Amino acid sequence: MGSFAIPLLLCYTILSTSIPSTTPTDTITPTQTTRVNDTVVSAGGITELGFFTPSGKPNHWYLGIWYKKISTRTVVWVANREIPLTDSLGILHLTQEGNLQLVNSSGSIIWSSNVSRPVQNPVAQLLDSGNLVVREGNDTNPENFSWESFNFPTDNLLAGMKVGRNLKSGLDWYLTSWRSIDDPAPGNFTYRLDPSGYPELILRSGDAVRYRSGPWNGLRFSGFKMLVPNPVYTHGLVFNQEEVYFYFELVNVSVVTRVVLNPSGLIQRFTWVDRTRGWVLYMSAQKDNCDTYALCGTYGGCNINRSPSCWCLNGFMPKFPEDWDKGDWSHGCVRRVQLDCLGDGFVRYSGVKLPDSRGSWFNVTMSLDECQRVCLEKCNCTAYTSLDIRGGGSGCLLWFGDLIDIREYRENGQDLYIRMAASELDTNARSTAKKQKKVIIAASVVTVARRRQKEELELPLFDLATISKATSNFSEHNKLGEGGFGTVYKGILMEGQEIAVKRLSKDSRQGIDEFKNEVNYVAKLQHRNLVKILGCCIQLEEKMLVYEYMFNKSLDCFIFDEKRSMLLDWPNRFNIIIGIARGLLYLHQDSRLRIIHRDLKAENVLLDNEMNPKISDFGLARSFGGNETEANTKKVVGTHGYISPEYAVRGVYSMKSDVFSFGVLVLEILSGKRNRSFHHPDHDLNLLGHAWKLYIEGRPLELVDALVRESWCGCEVLRSINVGLLCVQERREDRPSMSTVVVMLGGEGALPWPKQPAFFTETSPLEADSSESKNAAFSGDEGAISEIEAR
Repeated sequence: MGSFAIPLLLCYTILSTSIPSTTPTDTITPTQTTRVNDTVVSAGGITELGFFTPSGKPNHWYLGIWYKKISTRTVVWVANREIPLTDSLGILHLTQEGNLQLVNSSGSIIWSSNVSRPVQNPVAQLLDSGNLVVREGNDTNPENFSWESFNFPTDNLLAGMKVGRNLKSGLDWYLTSWRSIDDPAPGNFTYRLDPSGYPELILRSGDAVRYRSGPWNGLRFSGFKMLVPNPVYTHGLVFNQEEVYFYFELVNVSVVTRVVLNPSGLIQRFTWVDRTRGWVLYMSAQKDNCDTYALCGTYGGCNINRSPSCWCLNGFMPKFPEDWDKGDWSHGCVRRVQLDCLGDGFVRYSGVKLPDSRGSWFNVTMSLDECQRVCLEKCNCTAYTSLDIRGGGSGCLLWFGDLIDIREYRENGQDLYIRMAASELDTNARSTAKKQKKVIIAASVVTVARRRQKEELELPLFDLATISKATSNFSEHNKLGEGGFGTVYKGILMEGQEIAVKRLSKDSRQGIDEFKNEVNYVAKLQHRNLVKILGCCIQLEEKMLVYEYMFNKSLDCFIFDEKRSMLLDWPNRFNIIIGIARGLLYLHQDSRLRIIHRDLKAENVLLDNEMNPKISDFGLARSFGGNETEANTKKVVGTHGYISPEYAVRGVYSMKSDVFSFGVLVLEILSGKRNRSFHHPDHDLNLLGHAWKLYIEGRPLELVDALVRESWCGCEVLRSINVGLLCVQERREDRPSMSTVVVMLGGEGALPWPKQPAFFTETSPLEADSSESKNAAFSGDEGAISEIEAR
């Protein structure tokens, strides 16, 4: 490597022009390089980019940004924090693709902006704000920057920066301290916004929480009582479907102010004062010992003006009195009287920092009275308050489980309503409780009813706080997919287990009956080709199902995707067909319930990390008992393209309805095409008709996706095509049972010749000329189909 070092640097020298240190410029182009003695100065002369050496590391060079006009050099951003240059021969340059690269004397790239999307005519520019950006030559729109240093803060938060998270990309904006005052390497402290409940800022030392700001209340974080309107800067929280972040903006751009996370873990705001030519401490997040996270434990309050500072909230007592007397308050307090749900009330605490809100639940439209009623309904709801304190208060914030990290303030605190047993309420509270007795009883009846619902489900129960925390409060970044039922999110439980959470939307067509239906069926079914349900959550207005997480999501993500379908060779596809067949056979014959799925489709087949299929979504399933073989319905539900003719026309469903859906799915797996959207330039047939046409013309292999032709086994492919066509035959009595299907797929004997499939052309099911349904449809005995509900 050493022999190539000099030529590589010479190459940069020949092809590039160094930026002279005496000629200020705010840009870097691919034809320029920045050396150790060169600097880049923003257009207004406010900030400067260059190399610096910390006082304690004279042989280490770092690329950083500092204030140009401030005599005391204050570095606010560092590029190569982890790998410094060890001599003065390194260079910074911009590639033709738009990547900033820091290259050492050996020719190795020790830091890069890592821009993945090439940029046309790239330019790197240092702005007066201190933001180093990469953009296309004449495009100065910040929305179009391909890269910016503000997206990768170090230990300083400047005006225009964000602390938070992009919920779509997963990008985190957070501060990391220096290792020491003269070592820019990442230190032990991080300061980031936690959106797992209602957002609050969390300071950590390693993994341990050291301080938190309290949740945002519309004006400030509830633990930042000093964060009030001022003449220096404005501040706010942005929280929407795409991102959540805290920011501040300058009122007067001539003011220089910054927030820094120092190597000791203190979060401080400094302002530069020209008169004294120095930085003045404007405020500090941690004011005293009461800002130490969980100093007084659960249900303990902290007041720095008391001695000792920690005390148990009214109605609570020290969990371990001996430790409490010795000044060890970490185990906190416990209730004197346990809650009984039915007669509980609330005690208001005024002027407090709100408890840890990770895992909390919130609603932006509820009133405080509605918030109280919702909390009363939930026996595990322990406290509530207004989400936004502006304009008299609005919204609802609920806590579940123990309350921790509460402190008292003399001013700028917030009201918190803590749930207490009736005997712990004062006279006024008891009087109020009596007046609200009917409301409480009604809420309790609802609670009891929901408890009974849960008991009927025979499944482990997850509380809302656990699910909310596991899914980062149902963030966009965690979303796996969505449909008519609602949205599915990926989550990670505290113990590290990955889960998939199906969250039913409030306007979902899949109501509580379908919800219970799915839970009850899946809970009682155990098969390697059926998805495993881990539990459910019915809380507040939420209905959720918790499943094992499937690494490869659903089958449709592969077979109908041009790129991912290449990952499914023939052995994989055949294994999937066999697995689905075995799962259906279990449902129809081997399970104790004898279940008809009624909505088998590619979207409802999940794939684990080894591409093994698992049938999911049992919300529309029905079971047969005794000698039942079929049933009728006036409401046809399912997915167009997979529904059998007798079900679509007459509302008759049976195991043969699932067989038909399986046949469609087999032909889709083979061809990589959807039945309901299939188009061929030479005819107007759907996928079933196209497969049938090729079969009777002696060209069945032309149906198969070209991507698998190099890996296929001809006999397995032909057998699968034959079985698929047998399953989609028009008359249900002609279709094989799933037990026969499994035998045919795994056997070697001759197979029957299939008859014409149903829905031969792309025709509406209600218009299909089915010989079975001509005289039977809408007969007086069976009744007319009142509704077809597509999914």
